[in-house]
Amino acid sequence: MVMTTRPMQTLTAAEVMSRTVAAIPEEMPLREAARLLEREQISGAPVVDHNGRCVGVLSAMDFVHWAVKEGKPPAPGGHWEAGRVCSEWQIVDPEALPRDEVRRFMSPDLVTAEPTTPIADLARRMLDAHIHRIIVVDPHRRPVGIVSSTDILAVVAHG
Repeated sequence: MVMTTRPMQTLTAAEVMSRTVAAIPEEMPLREAARLLEREQISGAPVVDHNGRCVGVLSAMDFVHWAVKEGKPPAPGGHWEAGRVCSEWQIVDPEALPRDEVRRFMSPDLVTAEPTTPIADLARRMLDAHIHRIIVVDPHRRPVGIVSSTDILAVVAHG
């Protein structure tokens, strides 16, 4: 993320996004995707097709939805309470996950933005969609960055 002395409202996605994108191939097994998210210490990532185009997003909530639907108990150290997660997202043991491809579990309704999208629009999209990250894409829908709610908070804190 680039810090600048410009007014916050004039910043764009390209200026605040994380440029390192851990994209998940749609044919990757869910278990392997969980390990990738854990290794990268992120709670979600774009899912891409064989051409590198965004086709969805896989987030911690997708694992939680799977676990609740399957009636799976949480991993040691995690717990459920009235169907809600009460500890970190890594409550699902990756070894308990199916070997099926990510495309069966991802959210296909991803929210994307162009690098020129103003920061206020990014924040509004996150609020409207109840999400914590927006995938920044090029004209071919390939991910070039991610703006997270933490990125926006950093701009406000350092603004």
